[in-house]
Amino acid sequence: MKALLESHQRAKLDPSSDTLFYDAPRFVTHVDDDFIQQLTDLYRKRLQPGMRIFDMMSSWVSHLPDDLEFEWVEGHGLNGEELAKNPLLNHYFVQNLNENDQLPLADQSFDAVLNTVSVQYLQYPEAVFAEMHRILKPGGIAIVSFSNRMFYQKAIAAWRDGTEAQRVHLVKQYFQSVPGFGTPEVIAQTSTVPMMLQMLGMGGSDPFYAVIAERLEPLVQDSAKSP
Repeated sequence: MKALLESHQRAKLDPSSDTLFYDAPRFVTHVDDDFIQQLTDLYRKRLQPGMRIFDMMSSWVSHLPDDLEFEWVEGHGLNGEELAKNPLLNHYFVQNLNENDQLPLADQSFDAVLNTVSVQYLQYPEAVFAEMHRILKPGGIAIVSFSNRMFYQKAIAAWRDGTEAQRVHLVKQYFQSVPGFGTPEVIAQTSTVPMMLQMLGMGGSDPFYAVIAERLEPLVQDSAKSP
């Protein structure tokens, strides 16, 4: 695992524990309906019935398609009340990944790992993406989606200071820092509305970005001996 960020790039304007920040539930969606529809459509294309899903940094909604039935959906987040309201989760746990990045999940136990509009808050993304790789089955898929919205005081400096294109590149680098992930694929639907108007919530749809990578199948070793 290769470190990508300097210490100052991991800093947050609000340095208090994220556990405190998320102590009160927020039963809202953090992106608009068009973003949610694009995400659900993407899941419908890339996920298969019967998969085991890990919904990382989730909340009271997961945006999974209603017409797909999964074997198991494991949820994770920082607010137990939100997670308890999510009807799609078979089980969930609460954990601050910025304080403990080791997931209490078995090696190669999931077919897909999802992270929706939360990657900007990870202070040690290299370690978390390594954990994503560890729990994925060979051939499993990771889908990291995000827009331009954030809790500004809780996003890391590398994210706050970057352009949207730079943020996409940053997530690609997170995947590339972990040996065993394939080449990341990017899906981007940018906004044509000026940034200031976007920040004020005026006009247009939220930009939609997803970076997708698969855990590579292990190389088959040729055990035949030379004559």
